[in-house]
Amino acid sequence: MPGESPIRHPRISHVSNSGSDFGSKEDYTSYIVQVPPTPDNNPASLSIVLCDIDPNPVTVPTAPGDTDSGSSCKDDEPDQTDLRNSEEEEEEEDEEEEDEEEHDTLLYKLSNPLTRIDKISPIIIALYRTLIVVRVVALVLFLIWRIRNPNNKAIWLWLLSVICEIWFAFSWLLDQIPKLFPVNHGTDIEALKETFEPSSDPDKPTEKSDLPGIDVFVSTADADKEPPLVTANTILSILSVDYPVQKLSCYLSDDGGSLLTFEAMAEAASFAKIWVPFCRKHNIEPRNPESYFGLKRDPYKGKVRHDFVRDRRYVKRGYEEFKVRVNALSHSIRRRSDAFNSKEEMKALEKWKHWKIRVEEDQFKEPRPALVAPKATWMSDGTHWPGTWAVPCPHHSRGDHASVIQVLLDPPGDKPVMGRGGEGRTLDFEGIDIRLPMLVYVSREKRPGYDHNKKAGAMNALVRASAIMSNGPFILNLDCDHYVYNSEAFRNGICFMMDRDGDRVCYVQFPQRFEGIDPSDRYANKNTVFFDINLRALDGIQGPMYVGTGCLFRRTALYGFDPPDVFVAYEEPSGCYNCCFPRIKKRRPGSIASEPEYCIDVEEEERVDISLIPKQFGSSSILVSSVKVAEFQGRPLATVQPSRRGRPPGSLTGSREPLDVAMVNEAVNVISCWYEDKTEWGINVGWIYGSVTEDVVTGFRMHEKGWRSFYCVTEPDAFRGTAPINLTDRLHQVLRWATGSVEIFFSRNNAIFAGRKLKFLQRISYLNVGIYPFTSIFILTYCFLPPLSLFSGHFVVETLTGSFLVYLLVITLSLCGLAVLEVKWSGISLEEWWRNEQFWLIGGTSAHLVAVLQGILKVIAGIEISFTLTSKSSTGGDDEEDDFADLYLFKWTALMILPLTIIILNIVAILFAVCRTVFSERPQWSNLLGGTFFAAWVLLHMYPFAKGLMGRGGRTPTIVYVWSGLIAICLFLLYITIKNSEIDGGSFLVT
Repeated sequence: MPGESPIRHPRISHVSNSGSDFGSKEDYTSYIVQVPPTPDNNPASLSIVLCDIDPNPVTVPTAPGDTDSGSSCKDDEPDQTDLRNSEEEEEEEDEEEEDEEEHDTLLYKLSNPLTRIDKISPIIIALYRTLIVVRVVALVLFLIWRIRNPNNKAIWLWLLSVICEIWFAFSWLLDQIPKLFPVNHGTDIEALKETFEPSSDPDKPTEKSDLPGIDVFVSTADADKEPPLVTANTILSILSVDYPVQKLSCYLSDDGGSLLTFEAMAEAASFAKIWVPFCRKHNIEPRNPESYFGLKRDPYKGKVRHDFVRDRRYVKRGYEEFKVRVNALSHSIRRRSDAFNSKEEMKALEKWKHWKIRVEEDQFKEPRPALVAPKATWMSDGTHWPGTWAVPCPHHSRGDHASVIQVLLDPPGDKPVMGRGGEGRTLDFEGIDIRLPMLVYVSREKRPGYDHNKKAGAMNALVRASAIMSNGPFILNLDCDHYVYNSEAFRNGICFMMDRDGDRVCYVQFPQRFEGIDPSDRYANKNTVFFDINLRALDGIQGPMYVGTGCLFRRTALYGFDPPDVFVAYEEPSGCYNCCFPRIKKRRPGSIASEPEYCIDVEEEERVDISLIPKQFGSSSILVSSVKVAEFQGRPLATVQPSRRGRPPGSLTGSREPLDVAMVNEAVNVISCWYEDKTEWGINVGWIYGSVTEDVVTGFRMHEKGWRSFYCVTEPDAFRGTAPINLTDRLHQVLRWATGSVEIFFSRNNAIFAGRKLKFLQRISYLNVGIYPFTSIFILTYCFLPPLSLFSGHFVVETLTGSFLVYLLVITLSLCGLAVLEVKWSGISLEEWWRNEQFWLIGGTSAHLVAVLQGILKVIAGIEISFTLTSKSSTGGDDEEDDFADLYLFKWTALMILPLTIIILNIVAILFAVCRTVFSERPQWSNLLGGTFFAAWVLLHMYPFAKGLMGRGGRTPTIVYVWSGLIAICLFLLYITIKNSEIDGGSFLVT
């Protein structure tokens, strides 16, 4: 068809039946792909064999039908775990002793740690802790003084201020105490390469890598708000990272089931064939095409290859054509669908005419055919798209469509595939490995009547599908707008997982960095205080929280296992692994997840509740058997001393099993909407359901079990993404986060109810996550106190005494000192710290308060909370003004009413108090000074909000004037009421 892409997109072959609503596990036999009988579609008795656990096991655990990320378990290969029995081989032949010594050198490689602690200056930390103690003492003395010295002339004003100040002190303590032990962790990538790739050559791809596999999850839900071009760039950056190709798999979750996203990913897979080898050949950074070609610096600096200029020009031209094709996909799909639908309508009309003639001539009664064909969305191969159609209809809408899995890039082989060169070729890839990682498009099934659990449900579907197709022991999840900025970021994360005691690490969180934010960061979009101060401080306790993207998980931790060396008695098994592979004997310290060598005897089968297996993971035996392999492959290497917690060197250097139709069909089965019924997915397994901030809850559950996490800050940044820079989207984003925190507070995930394995300071930090939105009640009250003080002529204290001013000075100076020291050890700027303080007040008077109200309504009335997906901006223009055009985009929302009221009320109160004091016979200058100071403090914090209302060039939207007028009328009526009242004993008596 004219105007369409010349690339023929792959035909969908692995989908569920879009015409039926699955309700039981037998329904999946109607899938289009027919597969041979498996333990899932042809159930048989489960035979399990029990064997004594050998402290020095000599076999690598395998499972039939699983696809691992490179483990070698063939019978004809030498058993690597014989290294652990080196003491028993002392009397063997000299050749065998030399082999043992050669393998032992690999064991000693781990003497060089893969991670390190970059210490912060002890002087800075000592001063920091001293100032915290000083401010705590000052706050306690100040509050005692305030309680003992009430303002009898305005008891109501004094009481409100004291209550707010007590809460502010409590809230500050919750936020500050977990920051007592900040730490910086670093990694040693060279040591990682020496340990796991001892024969690697920087100029040649590694044939045998002992690194574990990584499955990368990218999530998207709406092609309109999340442009496919942005998602495609993220996918291209993942495919080109510096990590063994055969150990990497990328999964895209399209929760909207959009054909636009699918075809954009097919275009990306095609363009990756030249982009990825180009990046490897010339060491391109960053490996996101849009970011790379948009760099302001000289792209030729540091490049030594003579053909770099030619290659870059060719690839850039190819990328421009790629952008044109992706941006035109929406129009192409619409034209294609209109053409096919017109043909279908013509066929339907012809069929109706034939039916009418037969009925009139033969008087033969038969069902009347449909006159109008459905407005379907068509693929390029002339078949219906099984996902969501542009014109929704039954079985083809956002909440009702089939599951789709399509392998866009096949799994690569183990041996490098070198590109070709020579004259006459546009790109010379001679000596460059042109293999690409596996790329899979996934859209889970959705049917009416099922709770699909938003992003958490989509992530769990990917966990199950990937366990069957690649089963990487580690999972990295990214939002569709967060791309890989540092090609070695994956190796940095693996350093923590493969270091000593790395098997106790549940995840490695990378900081979120953003592009496209205005230079002044008006609305604190960078969140540097949270990412560089709060999370870095938690790294010195039990680890940072999980913040939704840029996180490398241990798969077994997501499965709900306990970490190793956590004592669990066999009478009360803990974790999903215990139910799947129960232990008969009383356990030594260490979780069952750390001992995959045991199994169950047929004679003892009656002692095992087999029904617990589907309760945990579902009915897929392939999924259950893959758990054991993933746990083994995720272990660090065995240390110098024989250890059952380590895996032998070389155990992951073999070939992985090829991906066949049966595995893909089973993956389609496990992403069906009915699969999670009567299982513990979302309860104890995978991403946890029940909150719009499923990320924090999931990380909390892991820390509650005793797991450890790490914070990995790299140079350059590991990942970069986009953030909303206009005021409206920013407020809605903060509203969603605060709503999730309120949900956590009113749920069993409240840190108060956590187990004993959660450390005290970590518990305080999680407690603060659930409590901070309630501070908005006191912030709002405190922002109204200055106007009330100025209107009434009274202040929070009866007179400005020396004691009050000294306490206020000490508290303020100690806060400033803490800010300076935090800036020193975190590396952020004072301006970023101040922007965070400003938006803390803006959010507290708007989004946080609404979140509290929504949370209370959900608890009391059971009203579900919905949220709006944050729009991801696409590429902007070359002009700087266009880059920040969204900053001036104004969309009115009810969240702006209270901050606008506070601004107007404080300005009017200052003017009113100044006029009254100046023309008064007995002016109260101290009250005017105190009230004006606090009103100015409020207005100073509200300055970014006021600037956002003014729009570009001072062109304030009309709606702002309308609301200002309504608020002014209300204030005028309030003034009339106060004027006609008498003040007696500090209380208003309206006459």
